[in-house]
Amino acid sequence: MTLYSHAESNIRKTWLYLSFFLILIIAIGWAFSYYMRSSAILWLAVIFSVSMSFLSYWFSDKIVLGISKAKPIEKKDDPELYRVVENLCITAGLPLPKIYILNEQQPNAFATGRNPKYAVIAVTRGLLEKLDRAELEGVIAHEMSHIGNRDMLLQSMVVVLVGVIVIATDFFLRISFFGGSNRRDNRENGGAQTFMLIVSLALAILAPILAQLIKFAISRKREFLADASGALLTRYPEGLARALEKISNDPNNLRVSSDATNHLYIASPFRGKESVSWFHKLFMTHPPIGERVKALRGQTSRQI
Repeated sequence: MTLYSHAESNIRKTWLYLSFFLILIIAIGWAFSYYMRSSAILWLAVIFSVSMSFLSYWFSDKIVLGISKAKPIEKKDDPELYRVVENLCITAGLPLPKIYILNEQQPNAFATGRNPKYAVIAVTRGLLEKLDRAELEGVIAHEMSHIGNRDMLLQSMVVVLVGVIVIATDFFLRISFFGGSNRRDNRENGGAQTFMLIVSLALAILAPILAQLIKFAISRKREFLADASGALLTRYPEGLARALEKISNDPNNLRVSSDATNHLYIASPFRGKESVSWFHKLFMTHPPIGERVKALRGQTSRQI
């Protein structure tokens, strides 16, 4: 595997997933417009989905940074961190991203931005204090790999788009319960109306679940890919393996974490919610740390 060989594929997948989100929202709007006999609802769904997709593309990184309360820093604020990032950028052939700090004790990090030119790497204060240089390089290389593989745009857009689907379905459900066709129409077309109500309710229930499952699938697959690419970048997989172990064993909660941004971080920011059951794993946004560490140390053995 060559470094960032999946970049073009990920760009295509980004637009594929975005198209799926658009179609899903429009489908929900169509179902409710049919049930309510109002084409205005369909047009509202189309306008809403297109405008939110535009918003998520251009401003998702700013939304993520705002939610996480990350603050930008300059080289004079942390020269050592800047040197690590600069060296890895030279090795990876990527432009220097902006660097942000989260004032949190839990060691963690994420990357965001719509392309490498506008990329951002954000790390917590705890990451800088608790990891040695080799471990820090492993984490930064992992985030640089998200940038090189063009992962961060989709990961940031998902924060906005999943929330949009949940809001849209809740809105349409409220319309269906508080509005609707008059009683005469309902008597004349009772069967069709009942059928469309069932379809509408099913879409309203399934749409957020599908959106979440897509988010989880995207995140889990891309974390393994970023681990592998990061290990190739540093030529020292053990550094990232040790970093992941330290991050997962740290007891501090990440106060700014939420379900919307959980998938962005290098490791799940939630503490006390991990489980080994297969059902819980299905709904985890990150692969188990043990599996990732095993894969990295397998790379070390192959190199030796």
